[in-house]
Amino acid sequence: METAERLQRPSVAALDEILGVPFKVLDDGFVRVVDYMGSDESIVQAARVSYGKGTKRVQEDRGLIRYLLRHQHTTPFEMCEIKFHVRVPMDCWRQWIRHRTANVNEYSTRYSIAIDATHHTAPNEWRRQSNDNKQGSDGFLDEAAGAKFTEQERELHELSRKIYNERVEAGIAREQARKDLPLSTYTEAYWKIDLHNLLHFLWLRMDVHAQYEIRSYAHTIGHQIVSRWVPIAWEAYLDYKVNASSLSRLELEIIRAFHLGGKEAATTKAVELGLLPSPGHELKRNREREDLEAKLQLLNIPIPWK
Repeated sequence: METAERLQRPSVAALDEILGVPFKVLDDGFVRVVDYMGSDESIVQAARVSYGKGTKRVQEDRGLIRYLLRHQHTTPFEMCEIKFHVRVPMDCWRQWIRHRTANVNEYSTRYSIAIDATHHTAPNEWRRQSNDNKQGSDGFLDEAAGAKFTEQERELHELSRKIYNERVEAGIAREQARKDLPLSTYTEAYWKIDLHNLLHFLWLRMDVHAQYEIRSYAHTIGHQIVSRWVPIAWEAYLDYKVNASSLSRLELEIIRAFHLGGKEAATTKAVELGLLPSPGHELKRNREREDLEAKLQLLNIPIPWK
């Protein structure tokens, strides 16, 4: 019987260099790597169901990883895991924790004194509510108007912390003393996730429509950490997810109609498919049509109905 070769734990020198190093995010937050398992090589190994190191030709490994990501073969990416220590405002953490594909252990204010730090907003950082997106923002208040709200924020933070401290000193249970702390209070957590689900988290939270605060964490994790950990997979992710665009059946039909029959044919096809109203009817907002228009602009194709 042939003796199996002893395996070596994959290591990534570029990631080892920053283990435990906090990357600052926002005014008092951070993210750092506590531990990790796997590398680009691990993705290749899992895909080939091999106990060896797989091919020794880097170009072949790169081609396989790009093929896997391009065709959404996700299981090999799940063989890599990473554990972060994050410090994040509670309102941002609420969005973060919605991604139920990780293992989480959060700092508990039932057992420990709440972290004495809150996320502050500079006078020029107050965002206006978007008229088109109920859960988004659009533009900023001018700095003079924002200064009033920054001062109010400071007063609120100081008062809420003063009341919290008085409750704790009076012997009130920490689990109850904390109830009036603002959502801007920082919390900390260990967050462990596999690479496939991490890339999905980053795809959603690096998007320009994501809230600025969580987008800041996502960009730090992606560009400062994942790019060092699995550079080949990260490159493929940027190429096939972040900087790519897909076309639906409806969009393909309209583009085909445009190339075969010009603007009139494409417009007729858009009406037929429900992206445009029938002639004589009011043009109302249609998100699917807006998405198509953005893709046409990206491809430098004239929007047929404009």
